[in-house]
Amino acid sequence: MSTQCEKPRDGPVAARCLAKDKHVAPEADLYQPNPNFADNVNHNIVQSEIDGGVYLRDLRCGALLEIETCDWNCTMIYCGECNALVSGHARICPDWVQVQICGSTWGGSMLKEGFIGRGMCLEFLHPSYRRIVTSVIMDVRERNLTELLHTRHAGSPASAKISSSPQPRR
Repeated sequence: MSTQCEKPRDGPVAARCLAKDKHVAPEADLYQPNPNFADNVNHNIVQSEIDGGVYLRDLRCGALLEIETCDWNCTMIYCGECNALVSGHARICPDWVQVQICGSTWGGSMLKEGFIGRGMCLEFLHPSYRRIVTSVIMDVRERNLTELLHTRHAGSPASAKISSSPQPRR
């Protein structure tokens, strides 16, 4: 399994959006099904483009995302090159933890690298727990820091404890 971000390539790209209420205008080319892929693989790829999400390559360093899954909300600050700070889970990341974002999966072994998509599971590498696969992503929203501080946290992420070294499992 590769943990490197997918680099922008020439060829088909599809419409993307960060939130249901914040649509990005579609680009001219949409994904064309690959005849070498099984029908269900092509279907999943097309469905991920319809459901929306965000490509890491389109995020600026410092972008703040709120990712809502079926069972928890994750706050992510993108640091570039597939690295991010995440928090929001009582056991896995109660404080800000530096992780490497792999991409999103449909629950099997196929990974859409460098993409965080609705209807998919986020996969990232945690320094203590290794590979983490979340439950299904319900929504991805870009937030600004002021808005986040008023709704989720009492202090600034810059002043919060940041863990990047392996911690013993509890």
